[in-house]
Amino acid sequence: MLDKFDISILAALQKEGRLSNRELADKIGLSTAPCWRRLKRLEDEGYINGYTAELNPKKVNLNVIAFAQVSMDNHHPETLEPFLTVVGKCPEIQECHSVSGDCDFLLKIITKDLVSYDELLSKQLLQARGVRSVNTMFSMKQPKITRAFPLSEFPFNDHS
Repeated sequence: MLDKFDISILAALQKEGRLSNRELADKIGLSTAPCWRRLKRLEDEGYINGYTAELNPKKVNLNVIAFAQVSMDNHHPETLEPFLTVVGKCPEIQECHSVSGDCDFLLKIITKDLVSYDELLSKQLLQARGVRSVNTMFSMKQPKITRAFPLSEFPFNDHS
């Protein structure tokens, strides 16, 4: 079970992934050696998936964010596998969620423009075996984007 120091490490790294071990230790109130051991344990146990730079999509010419609702003919593995292979090979598809409701999958897709989106749709998604339909919604504005989890709700062992 995680304690308050572990949660503090995770929270600090969500805000600033480039903290040095010294800076992280200072932020959470530990010396560097125990902080480093805790960080390594959190990485080893899979609490931390990795470290990345968060890019500005406009600066790298990615201007269209779309959410595609994909409906499949059925849920048989021989139907889903080709679709999931296409999804895995398309870097424009940032997220793929199997969902409940009126569709089977919800995809978050980012492309440079509508022409690029249409090309991805017509040449990749709609060509995947088993795809019955794709309904797209385009993001007009993004008033909130976060990748940080609400760790204040996480239960922890306070006997640190």
